[in-house]
Amino acid sequence: MSADNDPKTAVLYRMVMDKHLCPYGLKSLHLLKQQGYAVDDRHLTSRDQIDAFKAEHDVGTTPQTFIAGQRVGGYDDLRRHFGKAVKDPDAVSYKPVIAIFAMAALMAMAASWAMQGALFTMRAGEWFIAISMCILAIQKLQNVESFATMFLGYDLLARRWVPYARLYPFGEALAGVLMIAGSLLWIAIPVALFIGSVGAVSVFYAVYVQRRELKCACVGGSSNVPLGFVSLTENLMMVGMALWMLIAAGVQP
Repeated sequence: MSADNDPKTAVLYRMVMDKHLCPYGLKSLHLLKQQGYAVDDRHLTSRDQIDAFKAEHDVGTTPQTFIAGQRVGGYDDLRRHFGKAVKDPDAVSYKPVIAIFAMAALMAMAASWAMQGALFTMRAGEWFIAISMCILAIQKLQNVESFATMFLGYDLLARRWVPYARLYPFGEALAGVLMIAGSLLWIAIPVALFIGSVGAVSVFYAVYVQRRELKCACVGGSSNVPLGFVSLTENLMMVGMALWMLIAAGVQP
């Protein structure tokens, strides 16, 4: 029986060129082997070969997999063929937020262990919030314009003064760094208290009063995290941290 018709042999056409190795081709190859298939791995090594293959099979992309003489399709089609989930690029996901807060917690505990010899300390709690602020600021600073555009959709102050949307991530980063250091708190506390309070009111009004369905700008402008609990938590954390440091410093509001 030929490889083309053997039900347990897959024929995989994928791009393998000197300056480009298709990652989806490698993922398709790995998936097929995981499923117990012998793979007839056929490389497309030039642009002419790729164009000719696409024209012959009337497809727009590579890789392409054939099983038992039938074309299955690209990598996502192959996953569906084996009953595996395929990610929807427009689907709501909290994974970025979970990853950020989990790493912030681990970093805070690591710093506490190194500095105070214990994982769970009051300082670890402070560092967790401050590090979270810094990581969230990094997400926004990767593309300030994209963040600002999404932020303008719901922030009450930014709607009145547009430059505030671009300043917000810098303020969050500044407050977070100073809180990690425990220095210049006379700058960090009012900055965190101000942007956190305005942000919390804005999110609460947009989500719980107006009941609007918006994407959250908290992890950057390209996220699919819905506006609501996460962004409200981010802002309330800043407010709480500012008030805690105000009290801890012995300063009366």
